[in-house]
Amino acid sequence: MSEEVERNKNNKKDIEGLTLKFFQAGLVFLLAIAGLFLSLGLSVSLGVTDIQLKTVWDSIFAFDPGVTNHQVIRELRLPRAFGAALVGSFLAVSGAVMQGLTRNPLASPSIMGVTHGAAFALIIALVFFPTMTNLGMTISAFIGAGLAVLIVFGVGSFSKGGLTPVKLALAGVAVGGMLSSLSSAISLHFQVAKQMSFWYAGGLTATDWLSVKILLVVGVAGLTLALLLSRAVTILSLGEDVSKGLGQNTFVVKSLGIVVVFLLTGAAVSVAGTVGFVGLVIPHMTRALVGTDYRLIIPVSAVLGGLLLVLSDIGARLVNAPFETPVGAITACIGVPFFLYLARGEGRGME
Repeated sequence: MSEEVERNKNNKKDIEGLTLKFFQAGLVFLLAIAGLFLSLGLSVSLGVTDIQLKTVWDSIFAFDPGVTNHQVIRELRLPRAFGAALVGSFLAVSGAVMQGLTRNPLASPSIMGVTHGAAFALIIALVFFPTMTNLGMTISAFIGAGLAVLIVFGVGSFSKGGLTPVKLALAGVAVGGMLSSLSSAISLHFQVAKQMSFWYAGGLTATDWLSVKILLVVGVAGLTLALLLSRAVTILSLGEDVSKGLGQNTFVVKSLGIVVVFLLTGAAVSVAGTVGFVGLVIPHMTRALVGTDYRLIIPVSAVLGGLLLVLSDIGARLVNAPFETPVGAITACIGVPFFLYLARGEGRGME
């Protein structure tokens, strides 16, 4: 009888703990949503010429084509702000999925060579198919991102001892460096380095409504699949042996996770170029706020990633106004110290 009472108490504590965790995650999610909407308003309002928030509101709900500011907001600033939010979300979710699948805290689309693969494919497309449409460029970025993922995982898997977090990181850095070098050589040889400087630096100046539509279509597929995989990724993040012991098909989970990464990263790179470190920083921040359950990490990372990139884009426009700083430089200023901090901690853990 006493054992049953003790078991009921433990079950009650577990339920209370789970309820509290979801409540905290819900609060963080709502605050992040509020921050994202505020940042979107600031992104549309601030720039070389500041526009009042009332004018922003009027341009959306009482559009007057005769007002210049309304045209600027509708055709330039709104798609750029929405594009920044979507790209940030995609990179953050990609990083979270990669870290969960590989159990590597240093995994992210930029560090693991995925963004370099997408940029490499874009250079090939620009050189040999210069009249390619935006949709064609996006498809090229998908192919490049997928190629990079397959090479990185293949190199890590077929090495002696199998795929480990350390081998995956080393393979990612090596493959990313190789693809980056090839991209530079091709762009210099065919004299397209100037056109490719946009993708190297990362930026959102060319974002239009067509780009936003492409991002939305891909995002529905990629984010939905990521959410469906979230429980499986949580189990896999505990270790492959644990995952297999619970009857999980780790090959299928990893394969679908790779599809998520190359879909979201390919779309993000095709629009914004090689924006780094969002996929590294945001998942760690999210885990600190909501715990290790990927059913919570993925949606919260999506919102926080969008928030970070929108704020970074605002900073890119204002830090050296009226000239624009590449948004990739802003995210690097945030991400490099964070990466060094993580690498230092990982190094201690290996001693």
